[in-house]
Amino acid sequence: MKFSKQVLELDWEAKAASLSAGLKEAVLKKLRKRGLVVAVSGGIDSACVAALAVRALGPDRVFGILLPERDSSGLSSKLGRELCEKLGIQHTLHDIAPVLDAAGCYSQRDAAVRSVFPDFQPDMKWKIVMHGDRLNTDALNVFYVVVQVDGQEQRFRLTPQAYVQIVAATNFKQRVRKMMEYFHADRLNFAASGTPNRLEYDQGFFVKLGDGAADVKPIASLYKTQTYKLARHLGVIDGILNREPTTDTFSLEQSQEDFYFSVHYSQLDLILWAKNHGVTPEDVSAEMGLTPQQVQRVFDDIDQKRRTTAYLHAQPLLLEEVSELKPFRIA
Repeated sequence: MKFSKQVLELDWEAKAASLSAGLKEAVLKKLRKRGLVVAVSGGIDSACVAALAVRALGPDRVFGILLPERDSSGLSSKLGRELCEKLGIQHTLHDIAPVLDAAGCYSQRDAAVRSVFPDFQPDMKWKIVMHGDRLNTDALNVFYVVVQVDGQEQRFRLTPQAYVQIVAATNFKQRVRKMMEYFHADRLNFAASGTPNRLEYDQGFFVKLGDGAADVKPIASLYKTQTYKLARHLGVIDGILNREPTTDTFSLEQSQEDFYFSVHYSQLDLILWAKNHGVTPEDVSAEMGLTPQQVQRVFDDIDQKRRTTAYLHAQPLLLEEVSELKPFRIA
């Protein structure tokens, strides 16, 4: 297929029908569960999964769970509730901040920030970001903490030790959320859903045994742009459809390209599609208004993320084979 900005367009009713039929078979026949639990974040991916699940299983077989914490945007829970109400699904809200506090999430994270900014106080708004324009430089990724002080944002370079401690601490959030999802899945004899789109699944933008854990991942084949369009077709509320993706992990709003992706999803979707289909950087650049060198930088970043996050997809390593279970597959 010739590369163009239209390559991600699909027959959305046909795609909705195909995915909902596949999800119904996966949950009821392969997993032999009664329904599906969806952690509704107020973002597009979980909204699309919830709407798809309702189409596949009916509202009585879908359970929504909202899992805010201290740094979550209030808008996320508001939109999540509105979606659940529109879909007609039972839902509940658990504030996971007390669990995170007890596990040391906030204290360990704050200590790491304070190691590079000694005046940091827990009530200050903050986030972590990578260095700026990555389309036009081959420089190594360097991470900074951005802290709002007296209404002004100040930027401090993180040491490697401080960065990994912040990531390790904040990963608690996704793991506690998944623990709560599986509590309700076990209670209801439902399956637990994963909500990554293709960008997140391919590029390892998830936490192992956190949001990466699931019994079924219904939209892992859909590019982010496609997720928005399928969600619109399925009737997801405008407040979510019109919201830009955010990690909703830090008290200052953080876009996904601030922290992880090389460019905005609207560009990355097309460049990833092109790479997956053998399109040259020259052909991509002609269509997208980028230079071949810029496209190659994104290609290289895709490869680098695939290499460094491959372990996230891997099963636990066994030192000796357990041959009786090797052929086991859910059928």
